[in-house]
Amino acid sequence: MNTIAVLTHSKNYYVHIGTGLLDCAGELSLTRCAPGPAVVVSDSNVAPLYASRVVKSLAGAGFSPELYVIPAGESSKSAGRLLALLSYMAQQRMTRNSTVFALGGGVTGDLAGLAASLYMRGTGFVQLPTSLLAAVDSSVGGKTAIDLAEGKNLVGTFYQPDLVLCDTGAFSTLPEQQTANGFGEIIKTGMICDEKLFDTASHAEAVRHIGEIVTRCVEIKKSIVERDERETGGLRQILNFGHTFGHAIEKCSGFAMPHGFCVAAGMALITKACARKGICSAETCLRLCTALRNHGLPVSTDFSAGELFDAMMSDKKRAGGTVTLILPRAPGRVERRSVSLDEARSFLEDGLSAPESAPQ
Repeated sequence: MNTIAVLTHSKNYYVHIGTGLLDCAGELSLTRCAPGPAVVVSDSNVAPLYASRVVKSLAGAGFSPELYVIPAGESSKSAGRLLALLSYMAQQRMTRNSTVFALGGGVTGDLAGLAASLYMRGTGFVQLPTSLLAAVDSSVGGKTAIDLAEGKNLVGTFYQPDLVLCDTGAFSTLPEQQTANGFGEIIKTGMICDEKLFDTASHAEAVRHIGEIVTRCVEIKKSIVERDERETGGLRQILNFGHTFGHAIEKCSGFAMPHGFCVAAGMALITKACARKGICSAETCLRLCTALRNHGLPVSTDFSAGELFDAMMSDKKRAGGTVTLILPRAPGRVERRSVSLDEARSFLEDGLSAPESAPQ
């Protein structure tokens, strides 16, 4: 088991990465959470696979766990679902000393985390990510959210978990598409600050090294979150590489396209644009697109510049008449640049029209 300490201004916690951790969830959680009433939030895909193991472990450690199952999919990140979960927590007579356990992927973690942050102004919260995407991204860093019809993640809080238990054994049951979904964020992490990670993740057989890859991704996110917990200093914005265009693609798809796939297409678009504008080399663009294709991830989209630009207008990353874009310089190196909306549209149009090799 690998253990990483995350030391933020609001809370310090550990991320444990290894196999068999779901069966030890109760024992490990006692180090950070008080036994007593607990709600395990999971979805309709994950709960049949792992909920009984987690509930058994928690009960054995002195918790009184109740299982709350939500429908799988982005649609569960809604205001109605959030209020229903909060009401359920009240019905279970949960207190500030109670704990919410998020068992599943990013949707479950975002919803459960937001509920934990709001109920009685904050209860215990443990992340149990079962998807590769959640393990390397949303389970660490404290972002919680639900969606509105107007855009993704528009309502949320910063609320660090008390503990993260990443059981890599759960990845063995992931559909191939969900493994690829996770590699979208892994490749992103390598692109922003670790060329070695990028090279490792670029190959289709990278899944053989998944424990080491997850550990490295968490180490990178830890180092960024510790220095810029609430995205006020600007550094944490580099984690949004590919997300400005990616979220627009996600919204245009009606949230039917997986997040990691949208981020992949978003990364490809901004990198093609940067190659055309001379911000990065054509080789950088080709390396990224090759890495994405090796995992079956998209490097383009059928949505038009107009459709995507309209979707971008509701993105929370927009500040008035400007947008902060994360621009690649080379694998492992990016820059933050605040641009006008007209400039952002220019990047978008160039990304849609440029080839993968993007010769200058």
